[in-house]
Amino acid sequence: MRTRLLGILLALLVAVLAALGVPLAVSEAQGEQQLVVVDRIDDAARFAALAQNPFGQAGTPTAEEQQRELDSELRRYHDVYGVAAGVFDLNGRAVHAYPTTWQNAATGLSADPFREALDGRRSHDPAQAWPWEGAGAQLVIASPVVWDGDVVAVIVTESPTDALRARILTGWLWLIGGEALAILFAVGAAVALTRWVLRPVHDLDTVTHDIATGRLASRVAPAGGPPELRRLARAFNEMADHVEEVLDQQRAFVADASHQLRNPLAALMLRVEALGMELPEGHEAELTGVRVEGRRLAQVLDDLLGLARAENAGPVVAPTDVCALVAERVGGWHALAHERGVRLEWTPPLAPLAALADPVGLGSALDAVLDNALKFTPRGEAVRVRVTALDGAGTAAAGRPDGVVVRVSDSGPGLDEEELARIGDRFWRSPRHQNVDGSGLGLSIARALLAANGGALGFEPHHPRGLTVMLTLPGAEAGPGPGPGPGH
Repeated sequence: MRTRLLGILLALLVAVLAALGVPLAVSEAQGEQQLVVVDRIDDAARFAALAQNPFGQAGTPTAEEQQRELDSELRRYHDVYGVAAGVFDLNGRAVHAYPTTWQNAATGLSADPFREALDGRRSHDPAQAWPWEGAGAQLVIASPVVWDGDVVAVIVTESPTDALRARILTGWLWLIGGEALAILFAVGAAVALTRWVLRPVHDLDTVTHDIATGRLASRVAPAGGPPELRRLARAFNEMADHVEEVLDQQRAFVADASHQLRNPLAALMLRVEALGMELPEGHEAELTGVRVEGRRLAQVLDDLLGLARAENAGPVVAPTDVCALVAERVGGWHALAHERGVRLEWTPPLAPLAALADPVGLGSALDAVLDNALKFTPRGEAVRVRVTALDGAGTAAAGRPDGVVVRVSDSGPGLDEEELARIGDRFWRSPRHQNVDGSGLGLSIARALLAANGGALGFEPHHPRGLTVMLTLPGAEAGPGPGPGPGH
């Protein structure tokens, strides 16, 4: 957002500077040229005044003396200023012209100004000279020499524009430099302004992401910014406080209800057992069903209590040797797997992999996943456990991986796409698996335990059949610790 806002501000700034700078640059060029044109007009008028008597009274001794003086002035003018100047008759032939190679003013660059001067008026101002024009550009000024109301000769000057174009370019460079400084100042001001405006938005975005990922204690810190955004931050904090309070009350209710229902349920089961001793023969099936439902209800209450505790667990992450912990938990489940006729295969990586995790919470989450996998794997099939690094670095020399993934793959019936989207929801179980023991809370507990420590729980199909559950953990530097243990 900061980049987009800066882009908009800078685009507007450049547009404003261009709207002001281009006319100013044109005005600068026109002003420089006007100074030269006025100077050349004055010079042409002075030469026209000197030429009036010599051409109006030609043939007299005084006229000849004045012509010699005019010729001397024109030669000195050309030598000092480098400007071509001359007096031309009505046919355009040079009478006194310097440089001497300039013999005709009725052709070339001076043709149009010469014809305008023949009509008894000064030539129009020459076209604007620009810095990118070639070195041959000239400013041509023509002024008529009038005697008794008639044009008797024409004064023409041709001025090189090199110095003029250099001055225009220098003025433009100063203008560009000034605008560049203005842009730099404006960029600094825009950066400070956008930082001031967007800092509360950035903090709000960060805290929103933290809350969405389970860190409900995150709040927007008091900061600067516009009053509207400060009010928004305060309102967001109040809302987050209310949401956290409601969730805490909900979890406390679940935990309290689970805990308080256990004692009445235990008393009820004792009364059922006592009642069963007095029932006549033939009612064993009903009594067995009541016992099964009672044990199932007790398991549900235990799982609800475990879920409430998992969701209330605080982040106590530390670098943990995931391979050693997985090896330990696989070893703990090996006996049950053997009893059910399921192979529990643990394939350790080539080198230990460390992750940031709570060992107790990770062990409990892994237990829930292994229990679920063994429950749905038929006799004679296998449950496979692997640990890999997210970045594919399987050795300690690869440094800290981006994360560590524990994959538990079973060989059960698996789930379709619609069921994969719902697995892990509380109390959800596939309609095809309703006859399998469980409360539908095991994977929810595992997800809550991982989320409390910055991890995640994912699911994907396992080919040719079955389900793969992925426990993803943030990476950490691998440290010394027990080895992965033998495979099973």
